[in-house]
Amino acid sequence: MILWGDFHNHCGITYGFGSLENALKIARSHLDFCCITGHAMWPDIYQRTSETEFIVDFHQEGFQKLHDHWEEIRAEMARQNDDELVTFQSYEMHSSLYGDHHIISPDDSFPLIYRDSPAQLVNDCGVQAIAVPHHIGYTPEYRGINWDLYEQRISPCVEVFSKHGCAMSEAAPYPYYHDMGPRDSRNTVYHGLQRGNRFCFLGSTDHHAGFPGSYGDGLTAVLTEEKSRKGIWEALLAGRAYAVTGDRIVCTFSVNGKGLGETAEGSRRTIRCAVKGEYWADKLVIYKNCKPLAVLCGEQLAKRRSRSYKLRVEMGWGNSEDLTRWQGCITTDGHIAGANLYLRGRSVLSPTNVDGQPAEVNDIDNRVLERSAQMFAWQCETVRNKSTLHPQTDAAVVEIEGNPETLVTVKVNGRTYTASIAQLLEGGVSWHIKPWHSEAVKIHAAVPDYASEMVLEIEDTGTGGTDVYHAEFVQKNNQWAFISPIYAQIR
Repeated sequence: MILWGDFHNHCGITYGFGSLENALKIARSHLDFCCITGHAMWPDIYQRTSETEFIVDFHQEGFQKLHDHWEEIRAEMARQNDDELVTFQSYEMHSSLYGDHHIISPDDSFPLIYRDSPAQLVNDCGVQAIAVPHHIGYTPEYRGINWDLYEQRISPCVEVFSKHGCAMSEAAPYPYYHDMGPRDSRNTVYHGLQRGNRFCFLGSTDHHAGFPGSYGDGLTAVLTEEKSRKGIWEALLAGRAYAVTGDRIVCTFSVNGKGLGETAEGSRRTIRCAVKGEYWADKLVIYKNCKPLAVLCGEQLAKRRSRSYKLRVEMGWGNSEDLTRWQGCITTDGHIAGANLYLRGRSVLSPTNVDGQPAEVNDIDNRVLERSAQMFAWQCETVRNKSTLHPQTDAAVVEIEGNPETLVTVKVNGRTYTASIAQLLEGGVSWHIKPWHSEAVKIHAAVPDYASEMVLEIEDTGTGGTDVYHAEFVQKNNQWAFISPIYAQIR
């Protein structure tokens, strides 16, 4: 099975906004697993001067807050772990030398200890733990990763995408524009792989206002046999995980039958990557040693009779910072094979910039109301878009099995629109709540399965040594999947 979650999200347990309880409520509304991460330490923080006193004091106060409340935070995370939401214990270490890491543990006795390096934390904590490097693309010794000091044993997973941006390569989408600085080629994923390091890819939000899994800010897919700490933990250690930016893009990837994190053998290789997206497919690329090996573009996909269609209903817009509540329902005389709710809270990356927002900025009531073979109903709340490049909209996406004559009815906040799949294939429609600067609803054009799914299969020959294969997929709405490596050797 594939589970979806966020291993790196912050709230007011240190410097950040929102309560732990509210963050966990939000996680429970749309995720399978999560960490709520406290900021714990910065061993090589700057000297305190008149210029740096604010930033030093700000961090130290946050660290002390976590220290003072660690026992109750740890107990609440343990209490919230159940069959519906799997939780992990976590805290973060800043470091100029090593780069920032969040430490994750499946053990509820995970202690808060203070050390000078991520390796010392993992080695000395006395329980199972890993250290995940994050926002790795920043300048070396400026809180980006230090590949010279990277240790696969303690960091089998690397966060490759978050609100900070994408660290896959110099030319990757989503460059770094946070006040911490630009992306540096020396600290990209490609550079780390080319140095012979082995790790899987994670996506997490690094959101600082208690909204785990905020859409478009990063998400991790974990391939596991069971929804439990044990199942997810074993998958992480084995490399059976990959990163997406937001849409829950289902990916399978193999080399000679071996999957993510595994090592294939033989000089001749059959490589297969299949993706099932949530929107029109744009491009699927299989890479060998970080160089494109094969490319399939959306324009190459042949039209055929479809068995299913993806329909996206998006809500938000307007000009108000007040919450707008939406109640939506999609019904059909076909069959709803699956549905996903894509939710955003008020967006906060830097905890020092809240523009006067209240401490509980994301006390938002999002939830699935009902789901069946013919209906998907939900409730969510939105605010206005921060800019034309920073949307705050929410969306529901359903997969409808049927034919062009299948009817679909969308009802949002009391207004109803009914159309056939054939009509929805022709284009989308929208409506506004008020006649000026108004909140709005967008029903996107239906996407037939042949336009959202891709399969790329190729043959390749080994070059000697260890070859690294990974894949990247992008949709027309700029939602990406970064598919973790498989390694191959000649016997």
